[in-house]
Amino acid sequence: MPRGVTIDHVSFGYNKTAVLDDVSLDVAQGELFAFLGPSGSGKTTLLRLIAGFGTPSQGRVLIGERDVTGLPAWNRNVGMVFQSYALWPHMTVAKNVAFGLERRKFGRAEITKKVRTALDMVGLGAFADRRPAQLSGGQQQRVALARTIVIEPEVLLLDEPLSNLDAKLRVEMRSELKAMQRKLGITAIYVTHDQEEANAIADRIAVLDQGRIQQIGTPTDLYDHPANRFVATFLGTANLIDGRIDGGRFVADKFTLEGITAADGGACISIRPQDITLGPAASGAGAIVAEREFLGSVVRYRLRMSGQHIVVDMPHRRDGETYAVGAEVGLTVDPRQIAVLR
Repeated sequence: MPRGVTIDHVSFGYNKTAVLDDVSLDVAQGELFAFLGPSGSGKTTLLRLIAGFGTPSQGRVLIGERDVTGLPAWNRNVGMVFQSYALWPHMTVAKNVAFGLERRKFGRAEITKKVRTALDMVGLGAFADRRPAQLSGGQQQRVALARTIVIEPEVLLLDEPLSNLDAKLRVEMRSELKAMQRKLGITAIYVTHDQEEANAIADRIAVLDQGRIQQIGTPTDLYDHPANRFVATFLGTANLIDGRIDGGRFVADKFTLEGITAADGGACISIRPQDITLGPAASGAGAIVAEREFLGSVVRYRLRMSGQHIVVDMPHRRDGETYAVGAEVGLTVDPRQIAVLR
């Protein structure tokens, strides 16, 4: 598949502080790719280097086959949507969207046509004469998107574009954004610290921590097969248990699990809360219920077991069995659902 963006052994820092350390990745043409990580992981810095708002201390940035490492931002043919929207408050919606086209010296008739098309695409055709202050947060974000896509960039860069919206609107907007990206067929890179958002929107994700890529893969691959402890715990809740594997059996104090297909030796296993089943105390490894939370679709239990703290999510049913705080319960784990971390 043709390359959309290539990051080739890129490093970057401020003074003696390293922000990115030998980062390499390929984003396919037409792919919606996410940079996911906590604050300070380097994800926004990497996005800004692609945009041209900085130069790597080492390495290269390519868009398609073109090395753009030394090119200024205005010569890269990329569009960036910022967290703050960055709309001109004194301009109408149409004038905001037209701004980039005017700077590129398009004719008036062509600008009018392109602006109308872009606003229709984001569902704001009837709002062309309004000012940003007359719009909701979601509508302002759509204007920011229209202003970016109207210049027909080769790559669309999105820096936490939905973080200023309320939770319900964020869910609606990420669906709309993904549908628009598919319709345009544009290469897009999306920065977020929200793993649910990345899982919902991205074809693939690069998980970053402390300036390094921890793992790259599809949302499902990263969730089911984390490469290390950081990825396992950053992409959802995970129970990490340290022990040893001996002849297909994992042993950690009083907790044992048969059917492990991994090499013998010290290991950590990762178990997702929904992959543990609770039952009567005699049905499996014994544990004590320390806390119980009703979360709507699931009941979350926090258990104590041989010095371990285990989180278990059980589906909520109206007539389903629940376990009281202090109750002794049995745990059953399907070994096919665990990940072995070294």
